[in-house]
Amino acid sequence: MKNDPGQLSVDEESMARLRAIHPDTMSEEKDENGPIAWVLVIPTMHALMEVFIRGEINERELLERTLPGGVYDALYLCSALVLPEQRGKGLARRLTSRAISSISTDHPLRSLFYWSFSGAGDTLAASVAREFDLPLYVRKA
Repeated sequence: MKNDPGQLSVDEESMARLRAIHPDTMSEEKDENGPIAWVLVIPTMHALMEVFIRGEINERELLERTLPGGVYDALYLCSALVLPEQRGKGLARRLTSRAISSISTDHPLRSLFYWSFSGAGDTLAASVAREFDLPLYVRKA
């Protein structure tokens, strides 16, 4: 990400924008030592999803063009990080599912999308798409 200015940089400004879009865009799981898993999703509009999937806009532009207070019908599965020693326990899936459930109570989600970077990410995206019976769109890395 540091080598690609088009990818989303999670800083105070972007976190404030994400919270303004929906309070459940960022989720984390903690244990007694601190965070062990973290998930970021971005509710947006289907039209923006389509231009992102085609590679016409990047992550930063997707967030910039998603206006707080809108009606969102697509959800970008942006990132999921789990500490290596905590992997394989379903933490990312559980956090992602909670975020989708919460956001879908406020917005008529009709699709999910993601940018494919890893087999684990592909598996997570496919799993939550099946759980919520939503079509899944992918932008290839």
